[in-house]
Amino acid sequence: QVQLVESGGGLVQAGDSLRLSCAASGRTFSSYAMGWFRQAPGKEREFVATISWSGSIIYYAESVKGRFTISRDNAKNTVFLQMNSLKPEDTAVYYCATAPAAATMRGIPPKVDYWGQGTQVTVSS
Repeated sequence: QVQLVESGGGLVQAGDSLRLSCAASGRTFSSYAMGWFRQAPGKEREFVATISWSGSIIYYAESVKGRFTISRDNAKNTVFLQMNSLKPEDTAVYYCATAPAAATMRGIPPKVDYWGQGTQVTVSS
C-alpha cells in the first residue's frame, strides 16, 4: 500500500508560478515511477507529466511542455511539479500517482497503481 499526499496548490494569477509536492509513504519510493494528472471541472482526468524511478525518463503532455518541470527526490520520498507561466486553462485539481513505469502513465487508459487525494490549482486571468 502506498499513501500519496499532495500540497502546494492555491490561487494565482496568469503568468505566475506554483510548485506542487507529493509525499509518498508505505513502499520503497525509488522503485516506481511517479506522475501528475489533472482534472478540470466537467472534463476527464488527463495526464500531465511522469518521471521514472531513476529520473532518467520524463514525459510531458504537449499542453504543459516548456512550462512545467517534474522532478523527484528519492531521499525525501517526494515528487515535485514546478509550474511556470500558468494559464487559466491550467485550472484543475492536480493528482499525484504511481505506476510500474513512466511510459504506462501515458497510456489510454493510463496504468496507475495509486492516486493521491488531489490539490486545487486555480489560475485567474
